[in-house]
Amino acid sequence: MEIVENLCDITIFGGHGDLAFRKLMPAFYHLCNDKYLNSESRIITVARQNMSRSEHIDLIKVKLQEFLTKKDFNELQFEQFSKKLHVVEIDFDDEKSYKNLQSLLEEYPDRERVNYLSTSPSFYGSICKSLSKFELITSQSRVVLEKPIGRDLKSSRKINVEVLKYFQESQIYRIDHYLGKDTVQNIMALRFSNRLFMPLWDSSNIDHVQITVSESVGVEGRWGYYDEYGAMRDMIQNHLMQLLCLVAMEPPCSLEADSVRDEKVKVLRSLRLMSPADIEQKTVRAQYSAGSSEGGPVPGYLEGEGMSESTTETFAALRVDIDNWRWNGVPFYLRSGKRMRGRNSEIVIQFKNVPHSIFANKGSCISENKLVISLQPKESIQLKLMNKIPGLSDQMRLQQVDLELNTPLQTTHKPDAYERLLLDVIRSNPTLFMRLDEVEAAWKWADVILEGWAENIVSMKSYSAGLDGPSAAMQLIARDGRSWHDE
Repeated sequence: MEIVENLCDITIFGGHGDLAFRKLMPAFYHLCNDKYLNSESRIITVARQNMSRSEHIDLIKVKLQEFLTKKDFNELQFEQFSKKLHVVEIDFDDEKSYKNLQSLLEEYPDRERVNYLSTSPSFYGSICKSLSKFELITSQSRVVLEKPIGRDLKSSRKINVEVLKYFQESQIYRIDHYLGKDTVQNIMALRFSNRLFMPLWDSSNIDHVQITVSESVGVEGRWGYYDEYGAMRDMIQNHLMQLLCLVAMEPPCSLEADSVRDEKVKVLRSLRLMSPADIEQKTVRAQYSAGSSEGGPVPGYLEGEGMSESTTETFAALRVDIDNWRWNGVPFYLRSGKRMRGRNSEIVIQFKNVPHSIFANKGSCISENKLVISLQPKESIQLKLMNKIPGLSDQMRLQQVDLELNTPLQTTHKPDAYERLLLDVIRSNPTLFMRLDEVEAAWKWADVILEGWAENIVSMKSYSAGLDGPSAAMQLIARDGRSWHDE
């Protein structure tokens, strides 16, 4: 039975890039197979080279077979999916080439139109201008922007102002794929639907919060791109900051998009701006040097072919404070890095110890209550509690046990984050996307730190590939009498 979704023409600019092949096409393929795409919807790839439709379909088939598991790829399902695939040649430097897209879209002028800009942000303004010039933007059009948008508040505003000349804010979907993960969305369900957690979610009961996103891979072939952004811009300012907002936000009055986003903006505006002394004491930046990863030697960040000296960080760690009544005195520790010991993304809510212990437990801490929300490599939620060790000992001894809060998967295929987000764009649901004031508030806070780093208030540290970052990151949290949750 077909699920009737909005009838759309979906145009992917940069449709032969890595993101499109690795994430977007597999997501559309699964949405098609699961009947979440209207049977008449089209997926139009914008390519820079001349290519026939049959050649394009053959290329997409090869890429899907590369990035999908053998279990997920099916010849008959691909045959149905291929009916939706189209390709047009557009040279961004030649505005006249947009006539190719115009002739295709005008076959169905009344359809809703989704424009996915999987290109460098430097092209966003010119693409939107050309779409407008050829009258390809309608009241039912939407545009999806990949992040990070800009390198700071000034450049971000410049890009957004250009896009806003042609699209209204309500038509703009600034995507952060982390927010499409089921476990990330489950943070709201966990917080706001369980009486157990609601009275505990404040400074009276929570000692601190850790948010970690570590990657075992390096920059691989993306050195030119990555060196322009670094860990602070690429990860902390958007991905980790969104996770922080979901943990720290007040209950929205409803699940309407602006109700949720209003509360996230309040968190971002409550972030304490760092002074030069704060930047020195509460931030760490580092680059990975040569080391070992996944059982083999790997070069350092500056040792690859064509690489030169750089002041771009591949690792960042920070202590963040939120100045409001709920979180006063509760530090949020954020860290993210490349070439770390393993691939791991998690949020750790560390609760305070019991005020007095009646258990001896051989001198060890007996109140390690934590809520651990893991996003990758495996999505899970664990509540760590203390429990009696079975036996006939004359003293009651305790151990930590895990209470699993995971929802069993109801289908054989676990939806990818991009599937959720693309489907929300098709449904015109902007809840999980960034609003302009949200983007600007995040950049305003991050810019202070980036400017301090540019002035070398904090020197660049080094860490060997395959480790958990520099010793300075351990010292950052140890100064407060705490340690990172590394298991």
